[in-house]
Amino acid sequence: MPAKEDLPLIFEHLRKIMKKFENKLKVQADTKDDYCLIGPFSEKFKKELWFGAVQIKKNYVSYHLMPVYMYKELALSVPKNLKKRMQGKSCFNFNKFDKELFKELAEFTDLSYKTFVKKGDDITLTYQN
Repeated sequence: MPAKEDLPLIFEHLRKIMKKFENKLKVQADTKDDYCLIGPFSEKFKKELWFGAVQIKKNYVSYHLMPVYMYKELALSVPKNLKKRMQGKSCFNFNKFDKELFKELAEFTDLSYKTFVKKGDDITLTYQN
């Protein structure tokens, strides 16, 4: 089990990865244990699309990346090492600091953002075939 004192360090590092996009998206939450970004208003869904979040939980830090859920091709391209950290369809959980894994997550977040911007409302939800 991770040391609880490590979780804020993990959170801050993951927050920096997500924060890179805050000038292009809207900050919905920014506290010591919750950081959330949302995208533009969707005419198709009549609400703002959620991009992602970083949250400290009891024993891990969760990194939510909604484009993975929204676009099937992203779900199919999750790097193998990150896939091991997946919980559900679009959440990655971390309980220890792993510089190489976080670098891979940053690259995958960049790809996810590019897909989010390029495809917009053309969503192919990962639960569909």
